[in-house]
Amino acid sequence: MAPRDLVLALVVIVVWGMNFVVIKTGLQGMPPMLLGALRFMLVVFPAVLFIKRPDVPLRWLLAYGLTISLGQFAFLFYAMSVGMPAGLASVVLQSQALFTLFFAVLFLGERLRGFNLIGLLVAASGLTLIGLQVDKVMTLAGFLLTICAASMWAMGNIATRKIGKVNLVGLVVWGSMIPPLPFLALSLWLEGPLLMREALLNISLDTVLVLCYLAFGATLLGYSLWGRLLSRYPASQVAPFSLLVPVIGLTSAALLAGERVGPMQLTGALLVMLGILINVSGGWLFGRWRLRAARSL
Repeated sequence: MAPRDLVLALVVIVVWGMNFVVIKTGLQGMPPMLLGALRFMLVVFPAVLFIKRPDVPLRWLLAYGLTISLGQFAFLFYAMSVGMPAGLASVVLQSQALFTLFFAVLFLGERLRGFNLIGLLVAASGLTLIGLQVDKVMTLAGFLLTICAASMWAMGNIATRKIGKVNLVGLVVWGSMIPPLPFLALSLWLEGPLLMREALLNISLDTVLVLCYLAFGATLLGYSLWGRLLSRYPASQVAPFSLLVPVIGLTSAALLAGERVGPMQLTGALLVMLGILINVSGGWLFGRWRLRAARSL
């Protein structure tokens, strides 16, 4: 990877890694469902006026928007509002890679290989260690809701695979037109009109900056740069960078939010990332081994 593109990859990882501390800050001044609605409104407008609608059937655009945008962030925002620490959220959310593997077998007919099973077991053991810390560093509701967020991200990944090769930024922007109304409906139901009105009337500069970061930084800038990297390099070369997101997430949460990770949580986080690394790199290593075996015949 060229040095300039390596810098861009690291910029994306830092922006996405710090995303969790930013969300936690935003939840201090805005209820979670309303925060989600405003975030995606900013993603859509004014970007939708300049970015062409991707050539995607409406049903798959809906599937993408309802899972990876609405489902993922509705569960994640609510999880963090009921006691999921930002740092651990960044780790547990990466279990989306494991759910993606499971859903790919279930819905796309893909086969599990030995390295997939090893990766699943290693990552699952890490999630178990983190889950055992319920009531010590996080709530059970927060942990389970973050798992739900990861499963929604994974379902969105399956929808993305069904969509095929498409402009990633266009998909993100036009897919973001779907979540605002459901988010507002959830806000009316779960948070009530009085809390919504109070939050909007008393919105602070911090909350406005949070919304700008989530919409323009983590979403538009992040996916634009990520899409650029995927267009220039094989996915196997780009994807491993995402393993650094929890590292940035845990570090920024410790430095900026004062969160502390004990030995058990740290061990669990390392096992989750190791399990995902086995799944990400296992296919490449397996392919290299088969190629060498074929050449030796």
